[in-house]
Formats: sequence, structure tokens, C-alpha cells
Amino acid sequence: MRRLAVYCGSSMGTDPAFAGTARMLGERMAERGIGLVYGGGRLGLMGVVADAVMDGGGEAYGVIPQALVDLEVAHTGLTELHFVADMHERKAKMTDLCDAFVAIPGGIGTLDELFEAWSWNALGYHAKPFALLNVHGFWNGMIRFLDHVTESGFMSPARRAQLLVADDIDEAIDKLDAAIGATEAKMVW
Repeated sequence: MRRLAVYCGSSMGTDPAFAGTARMLGERMAERGIGLVYGGGRLGLMGVVADAVMDGGGEAYGVIPQALVDLEVAHTGLTELHFVADMHERKAKMTDLCDAFVAIPGGIGTLDELFEAWSWNALGYHAKPFALLNVHGFWNGMIRFLDHVTESGFMSPARRAQLLVADDIDEAIDKLDAAIGATEAKMVW
């Protein structure tokens, strides 16, 4: 994996473990030579993960709508900062720039990005894997709900299995790497 899109909150949340995990994720990405693709902000968990990647000598690629730049929330110390017109362009550009996606704690924007990446995968727009990094059980309720959706017949077990879940950073990265390898193996004739 060359670049990983990280979806996360523009706030810190209530549990200090969220910021700690964002920092450790950025550090591990830099150590493993994985560039960051993210929403381009300097605030909250977004800023923490970007700073950790950059502090570790890694590369960070931000994608930010002009409206957020105008609010002065853009991170100006990145490898590259891409300016886009709106959130639709942001998600498309992030998808183009990354090899896989991971969601750490966040709110409605994080959920929107994750589910759009999953929907685009289901529609065949990309074949990139995605995962939840389940920090202190943050995603447990959603995981149970998605299992309920599957049990209720609105999602196939195969589609549900696409959403990888990991409790620690290396497990998440390793699962995403394995999924990329499996996809590439299918593409080899």
C-alpha cells in the first residue's frame, strides 16, 4: 500500500484514546512508508494524524473544499494540498489518490466518506478495500447494526464481509494490505 485514506473527525472527541490512536496511526504510517490521504484539515483528529505523518518524515496529501479553506481550517504544512469545489469532488479526489481507506472515530462526515467509498466499491467504481479501526469499541454499535442489516436481507454476507474491522493499527494495515494483494491477484491473468 502506497497511500491510505484516513477518514476521521475534525474534532477530538471525548476520549483521549481517539487522539492517541490518530497520532499512533500517523506514526505507524510514516514508519511503514505509507502516505496519508485525508480531508486536508488542521483541526481535530485530522490534524493529529497529518502532523504525526509529517513529523515522522512521511507524506500527507490533503483534499479540501474551498469553503473550508475560507474558514481557515486548511493544514498548510502538507506534502500537497488539493483544493476542490465541494465535498463530492473531495471524495472523488481522495479515492483517486489512495490505495485503501480506514475510518477511525469521527462523525457524520466520516460516516459519509466511509459509506460512499463502500457504495462506490459495490457499484464497481473502484476495487479498493476499506476498514474500521475500532478504537476502544467506538464502532461496535455500527458493526452490530450492519450485521442486523445483513440478517434482515438488505446486504449480502459477501458485501458485509468487505468491511474489514481491526482493533489495532498494525492489524488494520495488514488486513488492508492483504485485501489489496487479493484484488491484484484476481486481476492477473
